Amino acid sequence: MDGTMGLRVLLCVCLASLLILQAMPTQASSPGRPKVSKKQQTVDTSVDGVTIRSLKVNCKVTSRFAHYVITSQVVNNADEAKEVAFDVEIPKTAFISDFAITADGKAFIGDIKDKVTAWKQYRKAAVSGENAGLVRASGRTMEQFTIHLTIGPRSKATFRLTYEEVLKRRLTQYNIDIKVKPKQLVHHFEIDVDIFEPQGISKLDAQASFLPKELASQLIKKSFSGKKGHVLFRPTVGQQQSCPTCSTSLMNGDFKVTYDVNRDKLCDLLVANNHFAHFFAPQNLTNLNKNLVFVIDISTSMEGQKVKQTKEALLKILGDMRPGDYFDLVLFGSEVQSWRGSLVPASAANVRAAQDFVQRFHLAGATNLNGGLLRGIEILNQAHGSVPELSNRASVLIMLTDGEPTEGVTDRSQILKNVRNAIGGRFPLYNLGFGHNVDWNFLEVMSMENNGRAQRIYEDHDATQQLQGFYDQVANPLLVDVELLYPQDTVSALTQHRHKQYYEGSEIMVAGRIADHKSSSFKADVLARGEGQEFKATCLVDEEEMKKLLQERGHMLENHVERLWAYLTIQELLAKRMKLEGKEKATATAKALQMSLAYQFVTPLTSMTIRGMTDEDGLEPIIDKPPEDSLPLEMLGHRKTFMLSALHPSPTQSSSNIQQLPNRVTGVDTDPHFLIHVPQKEDTLCFNIDEEPGVVLSLVQDPDTGFSVNGQLIGNKARSPGQHEGTYFGRLGIANPATDFHLEVTPQNITLNPGLGGPVFSWGDQASLRQHEVVVTINRKRNLVVSVEDGGTFEVVLHRVWKGSAIHQDFLGFYVLDSHRMSARTHGLLGQFFHPFDFEVSDPHPGSDPTKTDATMVVKSRQLTVTRGLQKDYSKDPRHGAEVTCWFVHNNGAGLIDGVHTDYIVPDIF
Repeated sequence: MDGTMGLRVLLCVCLASLLILQAMPTQASSPGRPKVSKKQQTVDTSVDGVTIRSLKVNCKVTSRFAHYVITSQVVNNADEAKEVAFDVEIPKTAFISDFAITADGKAFIGDIKDKVTAWKQYRKAAVSGENAGLVRASGRTMEQFTIHLTIGPRSKATFRLTYEEVLKRRLTQYNIDIKVKPKQLVHHFEIDVDIFEPQGISKLDAQASFLPKELASQLIKKSFSGKKGHVLFRPTVGQQQSCPTCSTSLMNGDFKVTYDVNRDKLCDLLVANNHFAHFFAPQNLTNLNKNLVFVIDISTSMEGQKVKQTKEALLKILGDMRPGDYFDLVLFGSEVQSWRGSLVPASAANVRAAQDFVQRFHLAGATNLNGGLLRGIEILNQAHGSVPELSNRASVLIMLTDGEPTEGVTDRSQILKNVRNAIGGRFPLYNLGFGHNVDWNFLEVMSMENNGRAQRIYEDHDATQQLQGFYDQVANPLLVDVELLYPQDTVSALTQHRHKQYYEGSEIMVAGRIADHKSSSFKADVLARGEGQEFKATCLVDEEEMKKLLQERGHMLENHVERLWAYLTIQELLAKRMKLEGKEKATATAKALQMSLAYQFVTPLTSMTIRGMTDEDGLEPIIDKPPEDSLPLEMLGHRKTFMLSALHPSPTQSSSNIQQLPNRVTGVDTDPHFLIHVPQKEDTLCFNIDEEPGVVLSLVQDPDTGFSVNGQLIGNKARSPGQHEGTYFGRLGIANPATDFHLEVTPQNITLNPGLGGPVFSWGDQASLRQHEVVVTINRKRNLVVSVEDGGTFEVVLHRVWKGSAIHQDFLGFYVLDSHRMSARTHGLLGQFFHPFDFEVSDPHPGSDPTKTDATMVVKSRQLTVTRGLQKDYSKDPRHGAEVTCWFVHNNGAGLIDGVHTDYIVPDIF
């Protein structure tokens, strides 16, 4: 890495991978860090004048679909501009879906386009893709996203990255492995993992290698009950210190979360918003005996550590084989040789003999990969054809090589054809590529064509463990020829639903779309072959349970089931296109691109650009997904620093791309919860308004200009007896009489000047409108932004509910993004808080609810009892929102708002 930047904030987050959070100076700083004396009240957490004010990782898992948001705020306390950096490592299997930077009074938000358009439009200079992108391969399973930014003196920058992936179950659990390495004390450090699994959580654990066991048990809060699990790690600055008087951090190591779900049912079906997810992982099945052939490269390129580690792994694997298994070994260099030439039982004597053979073999010649594979396939085929007892077992072929074919048949397309024809779909082929000199795409395509997968073995001290770890995943087959079937007239766009084998500790996952009005008749049949018998099962949707789940998790469950399907479909299309040619490849590519754009994923077919930022060459940053074989970041010395553009957005430019930084974000959403952020306090106040459906409330009213925003409440379609009547905003009126501008917004339509028969837009449109000094930007199915020159900037967020819901209906959220140009007389339930005000909170103590804290607040010369709680802010993430901790003011905001809440009731939205 280049060591000349002003600050590095290195974040690496992944599931079944790692997260590194790091900050370090990039210029030579004064020797040593200042030590903090015992007499000092605070610890100096800055490095070269730059402080990491907050560093937060929020992960929400819903039914194996993981949604991550990493947020970091960096403050430049110096009197000169400083360069800061945001580095994030994410899993290679993850898709970035959003990125935003707020700095020097502007918000810069990523825009995802197809790769060709993005590069033509934003990278006109002759810069190669390898040098221009912001994402590089990093280590074994990671991709590193890096952006450098120059920010002004006495200012701050906030980075927010969102990415998503599906968790795969391996060896009986789902893993969240996070490597924590700040190298600097952080004012507000937090890792927050929220898990919701409809099957119920059976186990949950969290550990930190860098903390003593007793301290870890105190600092890591973990709990699970029923469907919900939660892990929170929020160390104070003092708890991060490596010693009581040190300014260095002890957080250097692994933070691990593991969990699994209940397996009471044979299979689990989720149906939401015309999509389904099917999880199949039956328990208490008898292990199938297996026929196993290892095909090992012994060409001279394997010399040294590679052959030593391969032998060590083979010796261990052979020793772990069950007595009922059959096996053989094939070696290939220039020539091909086998240990026995046919399958033999894994008796103690045969295992010892095989281990002796492994210890004694020597390297020889080139790489006759084709010959080695065909010999291994022949041994398994002969057993299938000549020994009836062996034909009913689970057959597995594992090949390991460190190079490319150089002997015998070397044409890759011919080798693929030979292997495909020889296996004939009877058993899976797993290819292990040792090191970086293999033709990875070739090995991957070969495995995919033969119902297996490829895995890279990295040349490192733990290669032996890598080989054993792979074998452990396929060591215990439970079912073969697994097929998950669904009614043909009910489903479409299925992901992979036929699997050659199902292994102990894993999980088969299928997703698809369900036709309208077919949810009630939806079911799944599972057919497979187990030990000594056929396996059959039928899975039905528990409609009552689904209703409960939707009430519990609502939008998030609906959204995550659909995005899980989209994620799996795109991954499968990208893999499938590797082995296709001509029109078939073009069709798969087009479909994968269409879905990548529809669901806003950065995939190998799309790019994210960040408008309004430029590097030293005047080029804008671009975020690409690197190819599998791209060089790791540490091998590339190229680095770019981006500047904030001095240009203001043009009238046609999306307000979602560049927005003025608000003085404070206030907003109202859901039932309806009002959020009032008070920047000078770095805190948030909140209150609810309980009124009947149909009531119209004044949200913003500027008497100097006449600008106003009013909202009308709606209720649920149906009200459950004895339950609170939920109300939401279902209609908003935004008016600027000075320019005859009126905008009516509902969850169905957006109407400009409705009284004059103006144009009507749907939420499916992407549009930018301008009427005199007002610009309206509609961002398809997400939000709309209204920006008034010499006024304010406001956001309306669309919330969709499940189409089949008998209770809930679609509604709106409203946020004030910028209000500093509004007049001092602006009022309304939100408008009155545009002006600075002060409050003090004291005497925190357990409230009537022992899980929540009550306190005394003095505000506007009034003394109130308030409660610490959580609300959702959807202004930055309309789909998922972000949890905001706030002081809740009871009784319709009494004492906080001017007057009483009924003073804000008005007759109409205009």
